[in-house]
Amino acid sequence: MIGADFDRHERSRWAGRAEAYERSFGRLCAYPVEALLDAAAVRTGRRVLDVGTGPGTVAAAALARGAEVVAVDAEPSMLDAARRNAPGAQVRQAVLPRLPFPADGFDAVVANFVLNHVGDPAASLAELHRMVQPGGRVAITVWPAPQPPLQRLWGEAVATAGVATPANLPRLAPDRDFPRTEAGLAGLLATAGLTDRPQRTPARASAQAGGHSPASATRPCLSPGRA
Repeated sequence: MIGADFDRHERSRWAGRAEAYERSFGRLCAYPVEALLDAAAVRTGRRVLDVGTGPGTVAAAALARGAEVVAVDAEPSMLDAARRNAPGAQVRQAVLPRLPFPADGFDAVVANFVLNHVGDPAASLAELHRMVQPGGRVAITVWPAPQPPLQRLWGEAVATAGVATPANLPRLAPDRDFPRTEAGLAGLLATAGLTDRPQRTPARASAQAGGHSPASATRPCLSPGRA
């Protein structure tokens, strides 16, 4: 399953899942939020676009800093959760790589674990770049490769249970994929016209398995911007 099928599959996976996501994986994905907002220089008076807001975790944190926040997501159940969790944000439905806003409209654009879920990461990142004004900042997080221990553990558990990987799992077209490494992400940023400023934040899972505390690393990356 390649290209547009990837996006359709992603939409179907998240349909109606906001409540379950908030109770589970959303807590892990919330860990780097403050570092993400620091990287984007989010503070009082800044106009911020939160793309792929999910249940509004990043939007709520940006509001708490005094920012003016617009939050978008493709999934209606996520939008309902975002309106509940970030009542001061303007919440709208929108899908990458085409957002319904004019160019240069925001001081900062943030996307927390979003590029892993789009069929065209380069086009999506270029759209984030279009949204931010000259000198503004774009901050993103992605899951790294090789997989962190928690993700490897899930794969091992599934394999041990004898569950076969579905043959029709979606994948990106080779010419649209990028290495999930620092160098690979830096190259994607460069393609979008952004200058990489790496920051590393350990994102730790709250659960433990087999005596180990799984951890992954997120990496906010920015365009040139004012302090």
